[in-house]
Amino acid sequence: MAPFMDLNIQLTDKKTLNALLETAAHLGFSTVAINYVHEPQSKGKKEIPRPTPLSQLVEELPIVQGKAAPLRVLSRLTLVVSDASHFRPNAPEYRAYDLLAVQPTTEKLFHTACMSFDVDIICITVTERLPFFFKRAPVNGARERGVVFEVCYSSALRDSTVRRYTLTNSLALMERCSGKNVIVSSGTDKPLEMRGPYDLANLAQLFGMSEADAKDAVSSNCRSVLLHAETRKTACGIIQTVKTPRDEQPDEVNTVSMATDEPPVAKKRKTSAK
Repeated sequence: MAPFMDLNIQLTDKKTLNALLETAAHLGFSTVAINYVHEPQSKGKKEIPRPTPLSQLVEELPIVQGKAAPLRVLSRLTLVVSDASHFRPNAPEYRAYDLLAVQPTTEKLFHTACMSFDVDIICITVTERLPFFFKRAPVNGARERGVVFEVCYSSALRDSTVRRYTLTNSLALMERCSGKNVIVSSGTDKPLEMRGPYDLANLAQLFGMSEADAKDAVSSNCRSVLLHAETRKTACGIIQTVKTPRDEQPDEVNTVSMATDEPPVAKKRKTSAK
């Protein structure tokens, strides 16, 4: 099985963030991602912040329990988009982050994100009643492009109403994607709200996943996200050139054929029988 990962840990103060990383390593996660949430504004340009260097956030990376290796920490940018113009393809600011996610707020933007946005993760707001229904066409389009959907569980631990919405929305999503291409993340900024990988696998089964898909949601699918991110960043900016064959010059060909004195093929004469 692939290593366990939590690709959504909220950026917070340095002390709390270090506690989050220590908890993640103690629970058995090998890789985590610090999430920088950015909401573009229609009026007034608000620049995308650059990720803080890891050396300024963490003094020493904790060792993963059961492994003689330190915790791997990535940076992630999540764009909360309310208009299609908020997402800029191939923006240089995106390349500063290891992972790129988008959180659409309308059905039209959800369809556009699934079919055309070059991102790694599509965040689903499961903590409230969604203003649209999941349709099979955009969900299948995202799956074909290798984009995964993310469900966060931490908010469901705080309130019974949010817990009900989380279960309802997650079940609706699993019905459309058959439990494939989904990752389960904490999305928390509190160490006490983090749960271990096997607890998350059991929780994912409550969301409508099979046992195998539930384990993939915290391991293999997360690894696919990292591979997709590497491919996206490598392929960004590559220009493909196609060598066109040299055009024939029909005038010259005709001139050459006319200059030759080769007689046309003689037709056989019909001899009349006398």
